[in-house]
Amino acid sequence: MKHALFAVLGAIAVLTAAPIAIAVPAYAVDDIEGADAPDLTAVKAKIDAKDYKGALADLRDLAQDTQQADVYNLLGFTLRKTGDYQTSLTYYTKALDLKPDHKAAHEYLGELYVETGDMAKANEQLASLHKLCPSGCEELSDLKQAIDTKVTK
Repeated sequence: MKHALFAVLGAIAVLTAAPIAIAVPAYAVDDIEGADAPDLTAVKAKIDAKDYKGALADLRDLAQDTQQADVYNLLGFTLRKTGDYQTSLTYYTKALDLKPDHKAAHEYLGELYVETGDMAKANEQLASLHKLCPSGCEELSDLKQAIDTKVTK
């Protein structure tokens, strides 16, 4: 009897939580792709507030405890925003080594190449995103826009 009650309560908990999970909108920096990602809510809030130094400190602490593609990708993003392109490249590469189909890492790496003027490599990342998102995705659109903006300047 006790086990049946726990089973019913567990089913109710799962069914009531599902609509909450579906209603959350996705933004490029929020597209956490790994189920094994640590809680990055506080880091994402700092990034949204453009507190890159604060986010960087948190991410470096997380990176000491875990090797995870989303952490490395956000480290790369944050370092790029602070102007440390070389170290940023290192972390994007680590993210893609762990998860070669990480769309956000491809987008951000492509944006790094746009910012540093390496349009050939930016277009390689765009080609990778075309393969990962044949029907289109936000990361593909964002990188294409960054490339188009750079080309028309």
